[in-house]
Amino acid sequence: MNFLKQWRRNKIRKRPFPAEWRRIVEGNVPYYARLPEEDRKEFLGHVLVFLSEKHFEGCGGQGLTDEIRVTIAAQACILLLHRKTDYFPKVQSVLVYPHPYVARRIEKDPDGLVHERAEIRDGESWDRGTVVLSWEEVGRDASGLGQGCNIVLHEFAHQLDQECGEADGAPLLPKRSMYADWAKVMGNEYRRLKRDLKYHQRTLIDPYGATHPAEFFAVVTECFFEDPVAMRRIHPGLYEQMRLFYRQDPAELAERAQSR
Repeated sequence: MNFLKQWRRNKIRKRPFPAEWRRIVEGNVPYYARLPEEDRKEFLGHVLVFLSEKHFEGCGGQGLTDEIRVTIAAQACILLLHRKTDYFPKVQSVLVYPHPYVARRIEKDPDGLVHERAEIRDGESWDRGTVVLSWEEVGRDASGLGQGCNIVLHEFAHQLDQECGEADGAPLLPKRSMYADWAKVMGNEYRRLKRDLKYHQRTLIDPYGATHPAEFFAVVTECFFEDPVAMRRIHPGLYEQMRLFYRQDPAELAERAQSR
């Protein structure tokens, strides 16, 4: 990261956070309320940088408001707290639709024939600088109705995964020595999810995670922040890998909040 960029970001982080934006964060990002004061200051600084650097665009008739921009930025910045970050460097634009939208998917079959089909999506992460989101889904997750899901966390986890190339479920880890344990635990847990689904067992991890290691990392990220106490109990090894990667302990924060 060059000196000028770092200097500019430090200056942005020191700006006062607008009172109206803070009310949006407090209303739409429950995780913020659990953070100690020092973490809140760091977190809000990240939100200011994100909003200054990323372009938001409404699609499908969706107008843009401060609530939309701040809510999405704040949820994405949960993933940056305590970590050395370049603020999702591949992301240039965030496209926001009012509702789930239709996307075209190109697939090649075993015979080499190319097929195009339409899919209804709540969001997607491109490796060419764009994240696409449904505001309806973002709002549902922000209200607590997502039942352990969070589309913003999911799509921006993909961006973390894509920082080192193609999304494969192995993002850049803080230390090289972490990769062996990461590969072992994530691989075992990925196979466990596929096995549980094969035998129709209920799973804490979203079944969508069984479709690809990249999707597994994204849904585990959602679970880590949205249902951390259950994840720590049922998948302790997996929880520990995520705790080391994100340098946060949301289960501890949740338990402290409950004891107040």
